[in-house]
Amino acid sequence: MHFVTLIANPTVRPLDAALVTALRDAWGGGEATWLSPDEVAEFTIPALAENAETVWSDLQVQGVDLVIRPDEPRRKRMLLADMDSTMIQQECIDELADEAGVGPRVADITARAMNGELDFEGALIERVGLLRDLDEAVIGKVLESRITFMPGGRELVQTMKANGAYAALVSGGFTGFTARVAEALGFDENRANTLLAEDGRLTGDVARPILGREAKVQALEEITSLLGISEADVLAVGDGANDLGMIQRAGTGVALHAKPSVQAEAKIRINHGDLTALLFIQGYARSEFVT
Repeated sequence: MHFVTLIANPTVRPLDAALVTALRDAWGGGEATWLSPDEVAEFTIPALAENAETVWSDLQVQGVDLVIRPDEPRRKRMLLADMDSTMIQQECIDELADEAGVGPRVADITARAMNGELDFEGALIERVGLLRDLDEAVIGKVLESRITFMPGGRELVQTMKANGAYAALVSGGFTGFTARVAEALGFDENRANTLLAEDGRLTGDVARPILGREAKVQALEEITSLLGISEADVLAVGDGANDLGMIQRAGTGVALHAKPSVQAEAKIRINHGDLTALLFIQGYARSEFVT
């Protein structure tokens, strides 16, 4: 058996009950359950439908996310999340660059690196170099005035933790940001790169080794080993090319509002829902969310 989950953004367009019924009937599914009125419905099907990818594409036009998962232990025991453009709505390095007067140049490099067009490590070193001599205090300023959380993030972390899961924030960004974001949302730990500074100013370099794609996979391996769980017990989420390794290794890997190259390789893509979609695909109803 497989679970079929249909997710809409009700503030844009409510999920059409007739659409849910039509798809259920076409795929020979069981009775539909509404996990959130006008927003999320799910039903089971006996086997993966051959036209699932075509239906997914058609539903994108209607503002509906489609996720099909096997009937396995759905509620994961670990959350492994990227930070920039995933748990927060910004790219921290782009915000720092804007303060340094090199915003457009850095943002272009960031976009290409996250789409897999550039080597992540080389792109990070180049961008950090452009921040040389920036006042270290700007990190706090950016956190207070520019950084906003992705909708549904706190509900995701707190609900999974309330049901026994461990939450790790693993970012190719910087510890000055991940520490604050992890504390605010309730993550158990955070890992990221460290910006180097001397006499209160950034040196234009970052501590080695640099945390990128392989380091995120390493975090997956290390934390699951410490917890005594399998990779199948993990839900991983990210949006950039350096997240693909952990997304593809985790039992449930989600590309959230992701770059085109990431969506092309990810099995689960959320383009319309927010981070609460990751709870819905685990079978949580909105009434079970912890805020």
